[in-house]
Amino acid sequence: MQGKEDSSVQGVLLVNLGTPDSPSVADVRSYLKEFLWDPRVVKMARPIWWLVLNLVILNTRPKRSAAAYAKVWTAEGSPLLVNSKRQQQALQEKFNQQDGGTIKVVLAMRYGNPAIAAGLDELRAAGVQDIRVLSLYPQYSDTTTAAVHDAVTAALQGGAWQPQVQYVDRYYDHPSYINALADSVRQYQSIHGSPDKLVMSFHGIPQDYIEAGDPYAGECEQTAQLLADALGLSSQQWCLTYQSRLGPKQWLQPYTIEELVVLAENGVRKVQVICPGFSVDCLETLEEIALENRSAFLEAGGEAYDYIPCLNDDPAHINLFAELVTQNL
Repeated sequence: MQGKEDSSVQGVLLVNLGTPDSPSVADVRSYLKEFLWDPRVVKMARPIWWLVLNLVILNTRPKRSAAAYAKVWTAEGSPLLVNSKRQQQALQEKFNQQDGGTIKVVLAMRYGNPAIAAGLDELRAAGVQDIRVLSLYPQYSDTTTAAVHDAVTAALQGGAWQPQVQYVDRYYDHPSYINALADSVRQYQSIHGSPDKLVMSFHGIPQDYIEAGDPYAGECEQTAQLLADALGLSSQQWCLTYQSRLGPKQWLQPYTIEELVVLAENGVRKVQVICPGFSVDCLETLEEIALENRSAFLEAGGEAYDYIPCLNDDPAHINLFAELVTQNL
């Protein structure tokens, strides 16, 4: 693809995890195959993992995952993709007003569509020679942020077009991020009241990844503590948990669904759950947290369960993205 070079135009590549093209079993299987084959995601000897993935997981999990996706799929498509597009559009509009169209914002997914290679092609066609890659993961992990770095490098490798690339990530403790989270909690509670306990649920990763040096858990802990401090919460008013574990390995604990059951059994009647590790609402927040975990809490004796939505395209969130990008221009 050829594009007229314009050194005055700078590019922003927003990258989120990804989503199937549809909630069909076939599309979910294709997505899971790409996602789970990434050695950043599953660190196992490739021949052994190939057998496990292709002979076991891809013959069982796609059907279950497709059913879960079907519960949250919208007329516009996948919630993750729909919400990410809204972020891209809102950020582009902000830059158009702020910088007169000298910054082009493109959305890509690490797995699935729109692919990172396609996003880079769009920036190339616009003549961009300077790119900021903004990974939509507040906390850094080898399984997510580093995987984006890998994909961008691979897509550019060997090509004649070699733009300057700078990665913008790890905003887990950025004041604007913490303030946006805190404001979202305050706004929600102004309508729904305060809970007995605020549960901060982050996506989990295997414990041995942390032991190998992944900084993810420490950054989640810092985000949670900063948010609690911003809200003026005592240690008894909030807790940190991890969700979405896969397989028999020990993952980061406590596990969200198990902790919710324990809270209910110990007399906590009202909880609110927020997911500060997710940039947008998606399967893991809308189905796992808002539906599945809610049922577990109520069945264990809880009386009121509320899920506080992700920041999505909230203006404060978009302002944060703009700030992150402009600080690195």
